[in-house]
Amino acid sequence: MDANRRFVLKSLALSSIAGLSMGSSVRALASTTAAPATATAVKPVLALVNPGAAESVFLHGAMAVGSRLQVQRVGRDLGFMLDFERQLRSSQPMRVIGLLDDDSATLVVDIARSAGARVQWLGQHTAEAGFTRHHVLNTDIAEGCSRQLARQLHACGLGFSLNEERQNGTMAPRQLAGSSRRGSRSGQWATSIGYLMASLGTRAATTAPLAPATNRPVTGSFVSFSIEV
Repeated sequence: MDANRRFVLKSLALSSIAGLSMGSSVRALASTTAAPATATAVKPVLALVNPGAAESVFLHGAMAVGSRLQVQRVGRDLGFMLDFERQLRSSQPMRVIGLLDDDSATLVVDIARSAGARVQWLGQHTAEAGFTRHHVLNTDIAEGCSRQLARQLHACGLGFSLNEERQNGTMAPRQLAGSSRRGSRSGQWATSIGYLMASLGTRAATTAPLAPATNRPVTGSFVSFSIEV
């Protein structure tokens, strides 16, 4: 991972606040303890995606949870940003999940932080042919998601490395890895993340559906997130 990609998560968490460490910056984004799972489960879920190969496989996993899922394709125009900020500042409680390119995710997380929303999960994902790299920051409500993601990546045969850091800073970073096996599905990582993000705070099963077969490789650099309003 090059220097620009390596610090995407740190830049997201820092947002416009300079000089904070990664751990403290996530606390600044989260601002307060995440809501109990019972409160999260009844909230509608808004899924933000970019048009492209990752969109369908991410949504395939998110829709399998059966949440009250709404889908919005993200643009970088002023109209989208103003509309998104209005949604965050409305009186309606909701959860926002997504898988976006680095630039779009930076805008979304910065707007969410400014609106006082809580970030439960941030993940930086780099996907190549047969191998994926993941660096995630999460809060207590997302406990166990990294291990669940690692199990699903291993089960589907994807080679991967996964580094996890916790928001509260009381646990040591966790590092997980697995080797690639024949017959793996290139888009399974995105389907698994979509399922994990949509199932936070619910009683959904722990196994994500298989990614849909596609001729378009799901490669590149992406950021996943779960934001509670």
